[in-house]
Amino acid sequence: MMTNRQCPYGCGQQNGGSIVHLTDHGPEPYVVNIAKAARENRTYRTALWTGKHLQLTVMSINPGEDIGLEMHPDVDQFICIEDGHGVVKMGSEKENLDFRENVFVDDAFFIPAGKWHNLINTGRRPLKLFSIYAPVQHPRGTVHATREDAQEEH
Repeated sequence: MMTNRQCPYGCGQQNGGSIVHLTDHGPEPYVVNIAKAARENRTYRTALWTGKHLQLTVMSINPGEDIGLEMHPDVDQFICIEDGHGVVKMGSEKENLDFRENVFVDDAFFIPAGKWHNLINTGRRPLKLFSIYAPVQHPRGTVHATREDAQEEH
């Protein structure tokens, strides 16, 4: 029986057994060092775990770029910053984002379903984060190398 600390690819253990494979592991049981996974991620978005009701993604937003103004009518979202800093904006109307907050390493924020929102990288290095969607927002196995790839898919 393989445990969560063994690499299924024969690569052994690293860093105290914490091995991060940036691929979708859902819907099987899974343990991950999420801070390490977020910091190591080099793609705009990669799904790490997709279940029936919940999804975990890691993202890397380049300096000066943003997630893009969006709204998920039936999806609550949780975001945690692992490296870098930015500003999050939210509001009930696309033209009126009346909530604005600077976010830094270890900050987390919640985006209620139906809220317009955007996250902008205001730093000089990539903004590294993980995001949890409930219910699932992206197809299982989603990998968007760039923001442009993600925009093309929508």
